Amino acid sequence: MTIYGLLGFVVGLFALRMFGGFGLSSLIGESESWQRLLGLIPLALVSAVVAIQVGTTGGELVFDARVVGIAVAAVMSKRGLPMAAVVVLAAAATAGTRALGWG
Repeated sequence: MTIYGLLGFVVGLFALRMFGGFGLSSLIGESESWQRLLGLIPLALVSAVVAIQVGTTGGELVFDARVVGIAVAAVMSKRGLPMAAVVVLAAAATAGTRALGWG
């Protein structure tokens, strides 16, 4: 991702949050389901960027040790482990997968 792409992402995310907080509130009212949906949009955008950064190399889709690390991090996060433990376990899984010769 280039610096211009990153800046565009940050500005767009900020604009989306501002529009969601100020512009859409008058249109959708105080609906709790809409508020939860608007709160999940930034998470979806960040997840998409992470997926593209982890799952592609040179514009091609690849599955290597990084995917194993992300999968381990997702499972450990779901189990409620502290963030430090998630990061250490994901890094260990990635390193172990690379040591075995894949990725």
